[in-house]
This record gives sequence, structure tokens and C-alpha cells, in this order.
Amino acid sequence: MSETVMTLVRHGETGWNATGRIQGHLDIPLNATGRAQAAAIGERLGGEAFDTILSSDLERALQTAIPIVRRSRQAIVRDVRLRERHLGVLQGLTGEEAALRHPESWGAFRSRNAQARLEGGETLCEFSQRVVRLIESLLSAHAGSKLLLVTHGGVLDAVYRYTTKMPIDAPRSFPIYNTSVNVLRHRGGIWTMDTWGDFSHLPEELAMDDT
Repeated sequence: MSETVMTLVRHGETGWNATGRIQGHLDIPLNATGRAQAAAIGERLGGEAFDTILSSDLERALQTAIPIVRRSRQAIVRDVRLRERHLGVLQGLTGEEAALRHPESWGAFRSRNAQARLEGGETLCEFSQRVVRLIESLLSAHAGSKLLLVTHGGVLDAVYRYTTKMPIDAPRSFPIYNTSVNVLRHRGGIWTMDTWGDFSHLPEELAMDDT
């Protein structure tokens, strides 16, 4: 029975991460800290043999993936399905701005209301289903392979909940760090978790709080 291994990495820090500004589908590059984090994850994972490397097509994820393939020169498959949740009218705003300008959408976002539609964006349920379909399609197309997925915090959240059967509307009880390493295994219809939220490759000055 074949085993599929998925290593998921969240992108490095952006200027908007640092200031609490909501990104969603907006294409924000890494800041200096994020580029240093990307270099560190490149050192950690650059020597590993992945059968396929996939990345969100947004710049902050691609900039994080590039140092990982610098030595191997392996192709990065850009996949729009690995994008962050589309957060509609909240994108580009800080939490304070969102609460003032769009209190209903902000309240739905903060409460993890699974069915509430953020104006112009995805519901939490739609987003979760997108991520689950992606993971299931990768299991089908790459059974028995070792995959690397470079993506976003929301995607990591959805994958964790799917593989552990945690409800999508439950408060989050697990960390999501920039450039953390998260390793999952699938065998015989069962998911197991090797590691979650591992950022031991980062020097102390680059280790970020969960955001």
C-alpha cells in the first residue's frame, strides 16, 4: 500500500503581515524578514528529494519556494488552488479599518461563520471545499509521491481541519507560523501528522509569532 507524504510550508512574512493588513488574493511580496525566512527554509528543504513542488501563484508564496529549488533547479508548479481565501471587501484593510467600514463582514470573518459570504469573496465553507478538493486531487494524481506545497495560512488551517476532522467553524487551537514545516502522511485512507508548526530552521530573530 503506497504512502503519500505532503510537506506544507506557509510563505514568509510580508509587510502587510507585519502591520496586520488583510491580504487574501492581493499580491503582496515578502519583506526583508520574509526573504530571510525564505532563505532559511531553502537551506532546510533544499536538499530533500520531492517528486513534485507546487506553489500558490501569488508572489509571496513563489518567493518562498524559489530558494528551496535553487540547488535542484526543480520546476515549481504554480497552482491557483493554493491561494489564500478570497476575503472580498476586507482585503487591503487592517482589522480596525474592517471593523469600522464593513462590520458585518468583519464579524462573520472573526466568528468563523462558515456560510456567511464576505462581499466579493468566498465563504469559509467554499474556501474549505476548494482546499479539500485540491488535496484529494493531489492524492489521486500523485499517490505514493513526496509533495511540497508552498501556500498560505488559511490553506494550512483548512488542511489541518480536514486531516484531523476538526470542524471548520471551531476556534483555532493550533499554530500557523511563517515558513513553518508541516508534514502529513496518507496511507490506506488514514492521515497521520509527522510534525506541525516546526520553525526550528529559523534563527531566533526570524522566528515569528503565530499570525
